[in-house]
This record gives sequence, structure tokens and C-alpha cells, in this order.
Amino acid sequence: MATLATYFRDTNVRRRGDAVAAAWEKSGEQADPFMLRPLPNDGIYFYSKRIDNARLERQADPEARGECWSAVGAAGVLLLLGASIIAPHVGSVLAGYKIEALKQEQQSLLDQKRALEVKEAGLLSPGRLNDLARVRSLASPGAQQVIHLDAPSLDGNFARNQVPAAPAQPQVSAR
Repeated sequence: MATLATYFRDTNVRRRGDAVAAAWEKSGEQADPFMLRPLPNDGIYFYSKRIDNARLERQADPEARGECWSAVGAAGVLLLLGASIIAPHVGSVLAGYKIEALKQEQQSLLDQKRALEVKEAGLLSPGRLNDLARVRSLASPGAQQVIHLDAPSLDGNFARNQVPAAPAQPQVSAR
């Protein structure tokens, strides 16, 4: 192998630069010391032909349609799978929002209830009721108007503030 390296020496290869230098020497002029060495493959010219494929028509691939539909089907299955994985999480987030809205509504209803209880207590206060009775010329009931109900004698219907009337006797008609 070492003999091949010595076989291809620079002295055996003729270069373009050497040819130019020899031509200048023949002409009597001195070679330009600032002339660059030739680039590798400088003498090779590559011809590129313009290719126009505008008139070509692509042949239909019968398998391409099936592959396209199988890709669409696979994408649909992946979409359904992804939606079924994400749906419970989205549902729990929406339920959380609804629970928080219901908690806020409960709090506002409790505040309204407290306000109504305070207003009711003010309306039912004994001082206010006495003032209303005086304005409307109402008097406290007398002792004969008050009926105290005893627990064992309650019949469970309702409390009466009038003396019960005697029960009516059925009339018997003669025929």
C-alpha cells in the first residue's frame, strides 16, 4: 500500500496551475505571484436541465382511499377516547362550581332569613303591639272573655275564644 502513495505524487500529476505557469513562461512574461491555485473540480461543468411536470397527471392509488378512511377512523376513536377520559374531570369541575354557587345562595338566604326574623321580632314586640292597640282603640280582653284550655280536655281541633254553644238536637220528623 505504501507504494501506491508514492506512485501518485504531485510531480506525476499535471495541474492547471502548472500549465498556466508554463504557458506564461513560454510567452516571456513572468507568472503572477498573486494568482490563486485552481479549485478542485474547477474544470467540471454540470448541466442542469429544466424539468416541467405540469402536463403530468398523477395516477389514482386505489389503496390510498382506504388508508385515508382508516386514518380518519383512528382519529375518531382517539377523539372519543380522549373525550371519555376528560369528561369526568370536566363534570367534577362543573359540579364544584355549582356547589359553590349553591353555598353562596344558601348564605344569602340565611342572611335574608335573619333579617326577616329581626323584622318580625320588631313587629311582634309588646311595646309596638300596645301602641297599635291604643291607636286603633282596642282594649285588653276581660276575664270572662278568656278561656283557659286544660291539656286533658283538648279535643285536638283548635282553640276557641268564644264559649261553645250547646249542641243542637236532631229534629225528628213525623211521617
